[in-house]
Amino acid sequence: MNFLASYMNVQFLITVLAFVAVLGTIISFAMPYMQQDRLGARLKVVAQRRDELKLQARSDRDSRKNRIRPTASTYMQQVVDRLSLRKILESPETRLTLSQAGLRGQAPLVTFLFFRMVMPVVVFIGAFLYLLITDNFAGDMLAKLAVSLAAGGIGFYLPNVYVQNLIGKRQQAITRSFPDALDLMLICVEAGMTIEVAFGRVAKEIGGQSVELAEELGLTTAELAYLSDRRVALENLAQRTGLEGVKAVVTALIQSERYGTPLGQSLRVMSQENRDLRMAAAEKKAGALPAQLTIPMIGCFLPVLFLVILGPVAITLMSR
Repeated sequence: MNFLASYMNVQFLITVLAFVAVLGTIISFAMPYMQQDRLGARLKVVAQRRDELKLQARSDRDSRKNRIRPTASTYMQQVVDRLSLRKILESPETRLTLSQAGLRGQAPLVTFLFFRMVMPVVVFIGAFLYLLITDNFAGDMLAKLAVSLAAGGIGFYLPNVYVQNLIGKRQQAITRSFPDALDLMLICVEAGMTIEVAFGRVAKEIGGQSVELAEELGLTTAELAYLSDRRVALENLAQRTGLEGVKAVVTALIQSERYGTPLGQSLRVMSQENRDLRMAAAEKKAGALPAQLTIPMIGCFLPVLFLVILGPVAITLMSR
């Protein structure tokens, strides 16, 4: 009790309270300097992540640009410029045709014009050498030159045939995936997304199914963001694909943009129509299959069948 009484006097209590007050004051002033800047650290981490994503997006864009727009050969460029092939061979539909084949930029145009000039010469020389080696039209050099010239004329159109083949394959790939893309776009629009965001989202989602359609939708997204007239961006999509189903959807989008009609119902109807078109194309191909199999059946299957049936009879008759 005496021990407690000696420490409970007024002077001791004043000293303890003063110590606690001084200690609290020191801690109050020191705490802001002792705490770590968590917000700054988080912002720094976010900035670093943003820089990493920016570098990754830039590298992806550069690789995609190199894939979509390859650089033309210097030799081809010089030949095209010296011979003025642009003025001679290029037409207003040339760039549109190449874009429908997925060949965009300056390099595919230069390559196309170069081969349109080179292929007639190559085919002419090849046909003429073949006729000389095989000795067809023996002794008639004029006939050989005429046939070689005709082959050279056909070679002039070989690049066009190649590009048309690419267009057909590209349109077929887009037609297969376009109804699914419309379904995804319908979901995005009904979820409240704008048409630009919907195009970008669908382009990312549909890439695993159709790279061609994802590329076209991605280009449309970029044009919607940068072109002053949105109608031009949508019409460019219809021109690049050259498909009636895409043109109908573009028309519906333009009308919805102009008159304010409900876009969801239009997309739902267009999706069903494109599915019907895809089914009709499949049925047409299946219906034409028997006619296409007639010549292979006559040329390949029937001779073997006759040989199997009549072979033993012929052997029996010959052995007598």
